[in-house]
Amino acid sequence: MNPTPKSEIAVLKLNLQGEETWRYTGEVISEDQEKVILQALFNREDTPFYGILLKKEDRFIETFFLDRWYNIFEIHDRDDDHLKGWYCNISYPAKREGQVISYIDLALDLLVYPDGRQLTLDEDEFLELRLTPEVQAQALSALAELKHYLDHDPQRK
Repeated sequence: MNPTPKSEIAVLKLNLQGEETWRYTGEVISEDQEKVILQALFNREDTPFYGILLKKEDRFIETFFLDRWYNIFEIHDRDDDHLKGWYCNISYPAKREGQVISYIDLALDLLVYPDGRQLTLDEDEFLELRLTPEVQAQALSALAELKHYLDHDPQRK
């Protein structure tokens, strides 16, 4: 299979109602039938975030899985490119349609620090969502899978 040429893609974060809550663009690095990997620059102002300073234009290597209930963002500092950690969204599997990739966010997130510490975020927001028992179970299973996956080798994606 020939590598996909690099191209710009729009990323849409959607809520449960399918409404857009965040949009940005990235550059596709690679893709196959299971995932799309892209590079994007953080497009918000500098923000302290659980002991990490997210800076405008930090480099994110983002893996959107088309068959898994999460995505993984590897965060690199804009100034010296050091690894700041991984931010992971629990979501419905991503959808690729033309030059757009979208995902429906399920509020539950996982932050993994370079030293391997893991912090589950937004559990209260997740529990407030009106999810079917099946979707809730799938999301929690995805979180457990993701924790195990990143606990053993966060560098592999």
